[in-house]
Order: sequence, then C-alpha cells, then structure tokens
Amino acid sequence: MKLIGRFASPNRRSPSVSSESIAFFRSCPVIVRRTASGARLPQMMQGRIHHALAWLGICSVLIAALWTVTLLKLDSEKAQITKNALKDASFLSQSYAEQLTRSIQQIDQITLHLRYEWRKSGGAMELQSRPEEGLFPLVSNLHAWVVDRHGVIQTSSIQGDIGRSVANQDYFQTQKVEGSREMLIGNPTGSYLSSQSAIHFSRRMNASDGSFDGVIVVAAEPAYLESFISELSLGRNDSVTLKKQDGTLLASKRGEDIRDVPTIYRRPSMFLDEKGVTRKPPEEFVDGEARIVAWQKLKNFPLMSIVNQSEKDIFADYQQIARDYRMYAWSGSLALLLFSVVGLNFSSRLAKKRKSAEELKNTYRLATEAAREGFFTVKAVYGKDRAIEDFLILDCNDRGAEFIGFNKTFLIGSSFSSIYTSARAQQVFAVFRGAMETGYYEDELKLSSRDKAQPTWIVRRLVRYGEGLAVTLRDISDAKAHELELAKLANTDALTALPNRHWMMNYLPTALDQARKIHASVALLLIDLDDFKNVNDTLGHVAGDELLKAVAARLQSLLRPGDHIVRLGGDEFIIISEGYEISANVSPLAERICNALNEPFVLKDGFSRMIRASIGISIYPQDGFETESLIKHADIAMYAAKNDGKNRYEFYQAHFSEALHARLNNEQAIRNAIEMDEFVLYFQPRVDAVTGELKSLEALIRWQHPVRGLVLPVDFIPFAETSGLIVDLGALVLEKTFQQLAQWKALALPLVPVSVNVSAKQINQGDLISILNSCIERHGIDVSLLEIEITESSMVDDNLLVLEELSAMKNRGIKLLIDDFGTGYSSMSQLHKLDLDVLKIDQAFTRSLARGQKGEAFFKAMISMAHALGMHVVAEGVETKEQLELLRALSCDEVQGYYISEPATAEEAAVLIKRQFLLPGSRSRTEQDLGIDGAMVRNENGKS
Repeated sequence: MKLIGRFASPNRRSPSVSSESIAFFRSCPVIVRRTASGARLPQMMQGRIHHALAWLGICSVLIAALWTVTLLKLDSEKAQITKNALKDASFLSQSYAEQLTRSIQQIDQITLHLRYEWRKSGGAMELQSRPEEGLFPLVSNLHAWVVDRHGVIQTSSIQGDIGRSVANQDYFQTQKVEGSREMLIGNPTGSYLSSQSAIHFSRRMNASDGSFDGVIVVAAEPAYLESFISELSLGRNDSVTLKKQDGTLLASKRGEDIRDVPTIYRRPSMFLDEKGVTRKPPEEFVDGEARIVAWQKLKNFPLMSIVNQSEKDIFADYQQIARDYRMYAWSGSLALLLFSVVGLNFSSRLAKKRKSAEELKNTYRLATEAAREGFFTVKAVYGKDRAIEDFLILDCNDRGAEFIGFNKTFLIGSSFSSIYTSARAQQVFAVFRGAMETGYYEDELKLSSRDKAQPTWIVRRLVRYGEGLAVTLRDISDAKAHELELAKLANTDALTALPNRHWMMNYLPTALDQARKIHASVALLLIDLDDFKNVNDTLGHVAGDELLKAVAARLQSLLRPGDHIVRLGGDEFIIISEGYEISANVSPLAERICNALNEPFVLKDGFSRMIRASIGISIYPQDGFETESLIKHADIAMYAAKNDGKNRYEFYQAHFSEALHARLNNEQAIRNAIEMDEFVLYFQPRVDAVTGELKSLEALIRWQHPVRGLVLPVDFIPFAETSGLIVDLGALVLEKTFQQLAQWKALALPLVPVSVNVSAKQINQGDLISILNSCIERHGIDVSLLEIEITESSMVDDNLLVLEELSAMKNRGIKLLIDDFGTGYSSMSQLHKLDLDVLKIDQAFTRSLARGQKGEAFFKAMISMAHALGMHVVAEGVETKEQLELLRALSCDEVQGYYISEPATAEEAAVLIKRQFLLPGSRSRTEQDLGIDGAMVRNENGKS
C-alpha cells in the first residue's frame, strides 16, 4: 500500500526499468509472432513486449518479496508464541510444584504432630475433635487416623471409624516391613469415605526399642491436591497432573473438552529428569492434539507436577493472525498486479497519458480508501521571499480525514490556516516546515478525541517530494495501550498493588531534582517488619502474603496527599514524603506507623496476628544527594533501630555506618577464625553442694585471637548470633568437646559428663541430633558423657521441629539442662512438657541470697519447683563460702562458680578430674591417703 501511495504522489515521475533489467530480458529468447506472410512484427511491437516483460518481472519480484516477508513474519510470530508457551508451561509447572509441595508439607507436618501427640498422650489422644482445634484444614476430603501395631484404628477424625482393621492395606504392610523414618505416599485407592479415590500419606511409629508400633495415616482425596488450581487458568484442552516418579497418577485437573476422558495419554508417560519442558506430537494423545508438556519434581518428595497445554488453544489467536496476514498479502499481490497492469498500460499508451494517469489515480484511491492508515498530500505555499506561509491539502483518504475530525470533501483544497487556530497552527506549521527542510519527520501523537471509536495515539510520518509532503497517519492505540499496561505491570508490585522498586528508582531522581530546585526536603522512611519470617515459618506463605497486603493497606491510610509508599520486596516498604523542612516533622509520621502496626491484624482465618516494624529514616539533602545514598542510609538507620530493640524508628546518623562497618568486620573476623580454627575450649566444673564431688564440666568457648589474645564470649557471641554464624560455631564446639573427651579417655581418666551450650538457632536447624549422633559414633564416646544446655528462649518456641529435636535427644539418652533459669519466659507447662533433667539457676539469684529473706525465699521456691518436677538444681555464680552454706541449707543439689574453680584449660581440667573432690576442705581418696588438704592443693595449682 505504501508503494502505491508513493508512486501516486504529485510531481513524481513514473518508475522506470533499470538498464540491468532490460539487459536481462533482452538476453532471453526473442518472442515474436509472424504475420500471414511470414514477416516479423514491427520493432515497436517488440519494444512493447520488452516493456511488458519488464513490468511483469518487477511485479513478480515485489510479490515474491511481499510473500517472503509475510511468511517470515508468520514464522517469527509462531516461533515467539512457541517460545512463550514453553516458558509459561515451565513457569506453571514450577508454580504448581511449589504449591503442591506446601500442601504435602502441611500433611507431613500433620503426621509428625500426630505422632508426637500420640506418644506424649501415651495413646490416649482423641482425634475426632482435632480438626476443630486447627490441627488440619476443616475440609471433607482430608482425614486422619492412628493404627496400632495390629492394624486396628485406635482413633480417627471420622465418627464410627474406631476399631476398623486396615491390616490388609498396602500402606500398613509397607510401613510394618520397611521401617522408613520418612512419610510414605501411597497410590490412589478406593476410599470408603466417598465414591472418590484417596491417597494415603502414612508415617511409621516405633516403640522405645525401635520395633514397629503402628502407623499414622492422613487420607487426602485428589480434590484436596487440586484445589489450588483455578479452572480459569486451564484451556479447554489443558491439564495439570500430579504423578509419582514411576508414572503413577495421583491427581489431575483437566480443561472442559477433556474433563470426562480417563487419561489424555495413549500410553504411560515417564519423566526421567527432575524438570523440563518439551513439545509432544499429537500421536501421543487420545484426542490427537499436540501439546506443550512441562514437568517439575517436587522438592523433598518423589512426585512430579506436570502441565499439558494444547497447541490448539495456544495457537488459536495465531491462526486468526495468519489468516489476516495472508489476506493482506493476497491484497498486496493483487494491488501489485494491478499496478503492473496500469504501468504496462501507461508505458504502452503514451498517447493516452492523461487517461492512464486518471485511471492510476482512481486505482490509488480505491486501494487507500480501504486501508487502515490515513494518507495526505500537501503542497507548500510560498511568499514573496520564498518563505513558507501556508500549506494546501491536495488530497487525502477518508481514514485520514477521520483522524483529524473533518470531512474529506471539505479538506481537499483547504489551507492549514483555514483549519487550525493560531495557537494550534503555530505548532503544526513548525512540524511541517521542519519536514520541508530536513526531508523527513516522524513522531507519535496523542489525540484528545472523546469518541472511544476514534484513535487515541497515532504515528505521524512526513516525507518531502518536490514542493510538497506526503503524510501518513497510522493508528497505534492498541499497541500504545499494551505498552502502557506493560509499563504499569513493570512498576507495580503484584501482591500489594503498590508501586515497586523499579517505579521508585525512576521516580525518586526526579523528585530529588525538583526538591533541589525549590530548596525543599525529601524524607525516606524504610520500614522492615520485625520477625516476619516467623509468620511464614509458622502460618505458611499464604497467611504471610495476606498479612503483607493488610500491612500495605494500613500504611497507605496513614499517608498525607502527595506521599508515596513503595514495596521494595519481601517485608520491606519505603515511604517517600516530600516537602519536610526539618527532621522533627517526620517523627509524627514514624510514630503513627509504629502505633498503627501495633494494632492486631485480623486475617481470613479469624485469628488476629501481631506485627511490629523497625523504621530507618534518611532525609535529603543532609543525609545524601543521590537515590542510592539515601536508600543506603535509611537501611543503615533501620538496622540501628532493630539493634536497639525493634519496634522503633531511628534517623540516620554518621556513626551508624561506622557501627555497621565494625559489625561486618567482626562477623568476617569470626568467619575467618572458624576457618583457621582459632577457638579453644575451657571447662568449668560443677560439684555436689555437700561433698564437693565433681559431677560435670561445662565446656566454654574462648577465641585465641592472634593479635588481641584470649577473647571472652561476651565480645563475639552476640555477633555470631545476629549473623547466623552461631550454627557453625556451635558445631565446632561439639566437635572439640568430643575430641577432648576422646583424649581424656585415652589417658584413662575417670571421665565425668561434659555439658555444651546450644543456641536456639542450632535447634531450629532441625539436624542437631544428626550432628550429635555423628560425633558420638566417630569418637566412640558413651552418650551418658554428653549433656546439652539450652536457654529459656529455646523453650518458648513451640515449633514441632524444635520439640522433635529435643525429644530425640532425650530418647537418645542425652541429659537436657536449662541454663540461666529465671531470665527468660519459660513456664511450668513447658518444663513439664520437655521433661528436663537439670535446672541451672542464674547467678543473679545466687547473688541475691545475701540480700535478705526475700532472696532466700525466691531461691527456695525455684528449688522446690524443680524437685517437684524431678529435676536436679545447680546454682550458678557461687563465689563465697557464705553463699555455699546458704545453698546447702536450701537443699540445692550442685554448685558452680569461681569459689569452686574458674574456667580451666584442658590440661588444668584433667587435674580436676583426677582430684574428684573440689570444694575447699574436701579431699579425694588419694589426698586422704596422703594426708593432703584439698584447699592447699587448689592454692598450689593456681587456676583450676
């Protein structure tokens, strides 16, 4: 169409055939017709034949080029659609795999919890009321029961199920024989609960001697595993399936056209790789439709998430596009052929030039009137000084007239000055005069028409020819709307619908530029939700997402007009507040945020959730001039707020950066010290309060720094805790403790138990018992020689994994001690539930003994409570003989402190082990035989 428009422009010469083309055609065999007399046709006739062949050749080349471009474009479109389909299918399979993993992990947690509760209750747990208590979702297609070693159901979430035998079920027989610690996922079998099949998830229970003691079973109908799949996301011929790795189908959701088909595959399909995406031919499917197949193995489970997307649905839009493209190509081909015929006629009938020109003009108009583009030809009107004074519209099509809102008949022959007002005329004249000077101009133009049927965006192209311009207007409203929608998606957070980091990084430089010009301030408030990870870990990511949306809505309600809130990602938000003159004006906003977030959030489950936030504030220009520096300083201030106790706000201060740098240096130094093995163990004895007999040693870590010398725990443990290095450091302490016990064992010393402090983060890792078992077996140390000390903060966490770890250690024969008792938040129920062995009372209470009867009464109450629970009591921080005497009077079992011995090196501890009796005045059997006073030996040895 553009070719036609160009050739039909006024004052343009008709196209000519190149000399190379004429030479080519003249080299072909001569085509002649003989007259009846046998004479050749006149030379003029031969020339006409040559002209006809030239026109037909050019037309053929152009048609071939048109179809080549069309077919290449279609191939490109199809390849892009295929690429996008492969990417979408892969993304869907991964997404479904993640959601299935969470569903099965929830079932796994249910089996673990039921097994724990069954053990704890001694087999007296009543399961029917557990769904109402929130153990597992209240749905009709998820049930659980407990089976004893004989295969008889002891308790069930289904009324009337108790006493039924399931001994012949596959899951029971498998668990009874194999004895796996992992959850077993069975094949779908008929369910007596309904007409649907059910998948049995089972976990073996062992007696204390390790023998088979029954099975925990959770039965889920496939609908439970399919519930997260929206039918709106499935095409009519698409499906999403969950299979075992051996190909066994567990659950499937299909599109409308294949919903009643038992299976879409002609033969079982196996997927050997953990993930992938491929195209499978129609021969593999019962409906004869080719499909894009993507699969993803579920993390930690032998299951595959498989997405089958029908190419028929994928390429539905492409087929329409292909038809349109071919229609345009055919139209173009016909137009080119018509143009060729007109050109041939023009070249062969020069005598009829005016008539041919008119026919060509009419042909051009027929072609352009049906086109989607608007066409104009305008002529420049010059003044006396050869300056352009106006433009005259020579011709246009109906589409072009519609674009500018006038009638075509009115436009043709009109001047710009009669159409446009003075203000608008100046803009239009500037564009058209520029095109006359440069020869070409193109831009995108937004129209202000209120008619929804009219374009809103057009591309305007001006090309000079002689004394005029050829103008093309093309509607790009759809493409522009799509572009704007993509820009919106790129700048919006998908979860909260708030602006995202991308938007902020584009907006903030402009806002700072504006503030710089008017000498105003811009405040950045970086908000990080405190301990949000606990929400995801305990309630799940769905509840976490719901809470994030509620927080976003509440924060939006606190802003003043002109403020902006951005979600950076995760649980971080930034508020951009412009126009503040001094820092004090930002404080009320920060306080409103803290107070608002302190109010509980009520989620869909009906329960309220508490969340707090730490806020870091940086202000332009005093805290930085650039976007990156302001965000960085707000982040540093936020971490300072967290370090000061959380649920507060801090303005950025220069020393915060220094503190952060120092903390990072300390963390790196600790990491290097672990790698270079710069840590050593000291041992502090724990003795019988009456006899002074050595009962245990507590392993205490020290850092043997190459420059600073011996560094005490108070100077590096806090950094290890906040950085997470405490896990690696704790593993190192365990390894060194077992190494030292092995060395003392090799020296034939009378070994006593050694207690090791374990942090809450080590327990939360979930593999502490595995590390302990590995150390015990590797060093050949009896399990009775190890004791584990935990803090009260570890007991506060009711996480099933923590309870499993502590229970496993207890069952292994490892004694559990609670350290620094009285400084945390533990309760009687927690002490009773965990069945601890030893209660170590914090030294602060030992020091309070000398302050009167109140201190003694408080200490006595703790001792009575511990004895009532069957626990031994250790008093920490004993430093005087008077304290020891009071503790003996209060029936305290054991004591520990500098009065008995300071922390000792391994060599010094070996001497203490040999002595056995360590209280001043007490003597070991060897010392009694020699008549040596124990206090004298202690004084001679110095530190013990």
